[in-house]
Amino acid sequence: MRFSNEAVKQAVGDGLLSFPITDFDEQGRFDEASYRDRLAWFIDHEISAVFVAGGTGEFFNLSLDEFRQVVRTAVEVVDGKLPVIASAGLSVETGKAFVQAAEEAGADGILLMPPYLTECPQDGLVEYAKQICDSTSLAMIYYNRGNGILNAASAQALADQCPNLVGLKDGKGDIQALNKIVKTVGDRLVYVGGVPTAEIFAEAYLSIGVNTYSSAVFNFVPDMAVTFYKALRNGDSATVKQITNEFFIPFVDLRDHKAGYAVSLIKAGAEIIGRPAGKVRAPLCMPTSDERETLKTLVEKAKAMV
Repeated sequence: MRFSNEAVKQAVGDGLLSFPITDFDEQGRFDEASYRDRLAWFIDHEISAVFVAGGTGEFFNLSLDEFRQVVRTAVEVVDGKLPVIASAGLSVETGKAFVQAAEEAGADGILLMPPYLTECPQDGLVEYAKQICDSTSLAMIYYNRGNGILNAASAQALADQCPNLVGLKDGKGDIQALNKIVKTVGDRLVYVGGVPTAEIFAEAYLSIGVNTYSSAVFNFVPDMAVTFYKALRNGDSATVKQITNEFFIPFVDLRDHKAGYAVSLIKAGAEIIGRPAGKVRAPLCMPTSDERETLKTLVEKAKAMV
């Protein structure tokens, strides 16, 4: 039995969110057995929803058949304990196809990714999202990122036209623009922080009423990720400052070495803790051996702070 749209909205609006990487074998094919183990490990921690085949899960590198298998596997493993939210996007028709596959596989909601490549006018973005939202009754969350950035008026228009739109995930980190959306649209939607390494923005997000975010580093330092989130929500500024200074700032510096490392470092981190998921697919690249050693040091620091 699926979670209702209201239940998805509540789960996404409060609590730490996880975005698991997608497992590939040595030949670069989807590794279902390894993915099952990863998901079982994930939901054994304190999280409120599982976003599968998302940005961290290399949605942009999955075929429709692989995507279908990923979502079906997640639904089976999670088994109704938490909402399972899959991704869709790229174009209207492709987005509809991914939505249909996710719905048939038993997903509870959809994270709507930006359109592919081209620059987009505001009314075009609203129409793009509306057509995909209208193709399903599942709960929809709009990912405000890349060439798909909605302004406050457009976010309001989309919310007005799509009853199944329950949330907006921020992928830009423009707190002024996001605050305009939050204040304009209000609690009609829930808001999720979604900038790569969202923890570095977490205090700013919280200040405008965005209570949660997607934690990519949860894939390899889950206990620290949960500790940080709890400290943030409890007003424990000393712990937030310590983890930010000792882990997140150095991690962001490492992430900025090369485009795409927001995903590649996560897969490297998973391998470091003994939960390998294979390599990223092109056009992404894995970190160098020196970068991996730096990451390994950060993992040890994270463990020591829990």
